Amino acid sequence: MAEEAVSSIPTHSSSSAAPLGHSVIPIVNKLQDIFAQLGSQSTIELPQVAVVGSQSSGKSSVLEALVGRDFLPRGSDICTRRPLVLQLLQTKRRPDGSEEEYGEFLHLPGKKFFDFSEIRREIQAETDREAGGNKGVSDKQIRLKIFSPNVLDITLVDLPGITKVPVGDQPSDIEARIRTMIMSYIKLPSCLILAVTPANSDLANSDALQIAGNADPDGYRTIGVITKLDIMDRGTDARNLLLGKVIPLRLGYIGVVNRSQEDIITNRSVKDALVAEEKFFRSRPVYNGLADRCGITQLAKKLNQILVQHIKTVLPGLKLRMNSALVSVAKEHASIGEIPESKAGQGALLLNILSKYAEAFSSRVEGKNEEMSTAELSGGARIHYIFQSIFVKSLEEVDPCEDLTDDDIRTAIQNATGPRSALFVPEVPFEVLVRRQIARLLDPSLQCARFIYDELVKISHRCLVSELQRFPILRKRMDEVMGNFLREGLEPSETMIGHIIEMEMDYINTSHPNFIGGSKAVEMALQQIKSSRLPVPVARQKDGLEPDKAPASERSLKARAILARPVNGIVADQGVRPVADIEKFTSSGSTTGSSWGISSIFGGSDNRVSAKEISTNKTYSEPVQSLDHSISMIHLKEPPTILKPSESHSEQEAIEISVTKLLLRSYYDIVRKNIEDAVPKAIMHFLVNHTKRELHNVFIRKLYR
Repeated sequence: MAEEAVSSIPTHSSSSAAPLGHSVIPIVNKLQDIFAQLGSQSTIELPQVAVVGSQSSGKSSVLEALVGRDFLPRGSDICTRRPLVLQLLQTKRRPDGSEEEYGEFLHLPGKKFFDFSEIRREIQAETDREAGGNKGVSDKQIRLKIFSPNVLDITLVDLPGITKVPVGDQPSDIEARIRTMIMSYIKLPSCLILAVTPANSDLANSDALQIAGNADPDGYRTIGVITKLDIMDRGTDARNLLLGKVIPLRLGYIGVVNRSQEDIITNRSVKDALVAEEKFFRSRPVYNGLADRCGITQLAKKLNQILVQHIKTVLPGLKLRMNSALVSVAKEHASIGEIPESKAGQGALLLNILSKYAEAFSSRVEGKNEEMSTAELSGGARIHYIFQSIFVKSLEEVDPCEDLTDDDIRTAIQNATGPRSALFVPEVPFEVLVRRQIARLLDPSLQCARFIYDELVKISHRCLVSELQRFPILRKRMDEVMGNFLREGLEPSETMIGHIIEMEMDYINTSHPNFIGGSKAVEMALQQIKSSRLPVPVARQKDGLEPDKAPASERSLKARAILARPVNGIVADQGVRPVADIEKFTSSGSTTGSSWGISSIFGGSDNRVSAKEISTNKTYSEPVQSLDHSISMIHLKEPPTILKPSESHSEQEAIEISVTKLLLRSYYDIVRKNIEDAVPKAIMHFLVNHTKRELHNVFIRKLYR
């Protein structure tokens, strides 16, 4: 319908206004009806005339006078409570000279109202259905067409009158609501404004001119109507008002005489009122020379001419916008295609859609989509970005020792030795600490799988968007099947990721070729400790030997002694001494506590003295104390509930902590690289590639069959 209407719009106007108006205005009315039926919020603005004014200013009387029939609700309070779109369409008289006048409502298509009192009752009933029966106001339109040979082609919108005080069911902000409703019509450049003001009020206080000035400050679209000229105070007239000397308007003013409430009560016809109006202007010499500005007949002609000229002005842009919209809709319709009626045809169409969807999904993942974006990453490129720039980069930025303090490592080492001191750095704390760091890799790995799942869901939503617009139920079912299928693929991916982390935790492979190893870690730790020391005076070397030129046996002995824990109250540093001294002590067989050879570690038979012998010796060698003397008892402090190592630690402990950190970092880097490689492979296998391979079969099984 819209296409027929647009194709009928003439590109050139005729010489006279009436034929042009007679051909163009009905087409615009037809377009308005189409948009109203579709409920379209189209950006296409169609030309129309909006009637605005305060309550009881005479708007309805002006419209009835233009039609020549009494058909609108009338009264002393608010009557127009919904916008009434009134389309006046001129018809030809019958060959016998008779007239046929009738009305049609858009909400009652095909029903003709020949009795205009029935039109009034239908307007009242339709208003009550939407706005209630107690003065309520609604912004939903009532669309009425009047077919008559006595009217000119005009389209007017009768808007509710501006009121100040709410009555009945009206809200407290009724004035603001009505003004907002009026502005929604008259702010459009394609809308002409018919500002109605009664002559017995000050024009400077006119609500109609005030709101029209807000919407049309230049005055190119505003026509002034001065009503109730017959009830002005004696000795006053509206000549200066009509001439525009008070408040000028570019389109001028028209003065009219309305039917009074008494005329309505006595059922005085509109035709009789028009005759009385013409008689009124002829009997008033002050209005001589203003014939083109007085009377309903002149208002109708002026409205028709201005509306036609307005349509001529907006017609090129209107036609351009309509044609552009038609081309867009035609392309969309062509892309959708026709729907077959047979079951076999519908099945083939469904199978074709499912196959295209699966192909489009795979193409987007593989980067073979024809609609490739140049503005941002999409499809499989986003998956690669998540793997390399988010997952891998985040793991590489993690320091495995960032949440481990030196005290934590020292406590773990001491806990691993139990009730005795260890000779070397124990392996147990290293394994416990490295497993804790490996376990930290589980959460980011699972999060990576969830990111890929979300990306696949987004890719699925971008497949066949235009083709599936006409099948919203199918689109919804396909999204449900796709979501369930992706969730099914996410579960084995997460399970496999958990197995990968557990495998790394279950076997700490210290024989890995890239693992730093214990001896190298000790050597590096010694270098770190040595470099961190403050420079001390260099002692004179015996026999002029340099430190690095010491015999190999002495250097190896120092390295072995580094790992020795304090034994029998002697720290390991005391064990680092020249070989000659060591041999001297071991050969002498001394029983002092400073001996640290094999016998001191395991307890040689020659040097062991039992506790009984010690006590016996003391009994006979020491003088016996009298029991009468008071002997002071030595009381030990009870250990606290929570024990922690002392704050100060020896150089040996610093080396052990450094060695443990080096081992942790070395093995963590090996595991991290394994995870960075294995997790994306697991996600691609169980989630991405599995979805690409089985999506079509799943659609056939879930939807087609």
